[in-house]
Amino acid sequence: MITALHKILSVAACALCACSAALAQQWPQRPVKVVVGYAPGGNTDAIARVAAERLSSGFGQQFLVENRGGASGAIGAELVARAPADGYTLCVCTLSQLGPVPLTQKVPYDPLKDFAPIANIGANAFVVTVGASVPVNSLKEFVDYVRARPNELNYGSGGTGNITHLSGALFLSRAGIQMTHVPYKGGVRAIAVLSEQVQMYMAMKAEVLTHARGGKLKLLGVTGERRDPLLPDVPTVAELVPGFRAVTWNGLLATAGTPAPVIERIAQEMQKAMKDPRFLERLARIGVDPVPGTPAEFADTIRSDHALWREVIQSGGILIE
Repeated sequence: MITALHKILSVAACALCACSAALAQQWPQRPVKVVVGYAPGGNTDAIARVAAERLSSGFGQQFLVENRGGASGAIGAELVARAPADGYTLCVCTLSQLGPVPLTQKVPYDPLKDFAPIANIGANAFVVTVGASVPVNSLKEFVDYVRARPNELNYGSGGTGNITHLSGALFLSRAGIQMTHVPYKGGVRAIAVLSEQVQMYMAMKAEVLTHARGGKLKLLGVTGERRDPLLPDVPTVAELVPGFRAVTWNGLLATAGTPAPVIERIAQEMQKAMKDPRFLERLARIGVDPVPGTPAEFADTIRSDHALWREVIQSGGILIE
């Protein structure tokens, strides 16, 4: 009796798997929405558009970027977390949306349970950016300038709990200086007021390269372990503050429960993209380092970074409004 039941269950499971695989092969049959939880023009938006174009080409169906900014990216993330688990709503989400933001404010989603990781697209270090009117020309000069004016100067971010906020606060803590945090709705707005309302912003290269080349901003330090090839004359923050490192990423995720064959099909297409010189060149053009890998590896990254920033926040070295 038990053996017969096991056979029935086994046949049913095989039939279900076959059905799921068949549906995955037919997917996508209509346009796929790719949600970005930030305003157009920023780093995540640029990465999402490069990825969406590649996926549109690979699947012969449109992957359309939809910007749903607000709440430090939480609004866009919630939209995906609550979407039907059919693969037609994806997001290009940041470390901030799945790590620091849920740790510093109440959000209506669980960053470790409500999403199905697909592919980590690219990683970014930050650039310590100051307004052109700030009378410094090096990171050391800036640290000395701020140290002489404790809490008199401001640093901007893309929102409270955003990774640009926390990386900036971490830098201030490690450098032993004090500034006042001023949050904005997205990095684009924070950059727009540099020199006028805020003096420093931890920016993505894609956000500030053009402005820096035009003399409107100064790039004083990069937060990765090595100097950036696109900014060879800009030192690492670690050259002044030993051991300092702050890096973020942007990855492709679906709603938890999305059929595994669909996840695997998208992941395979992204893995092909990571071997495509044109795709890699487009990422490099916006200052993004590609991160090839599997959905399982991306899931490990999310878990480990969530734990890392939880520790940093709870340590008391970073002030959260």
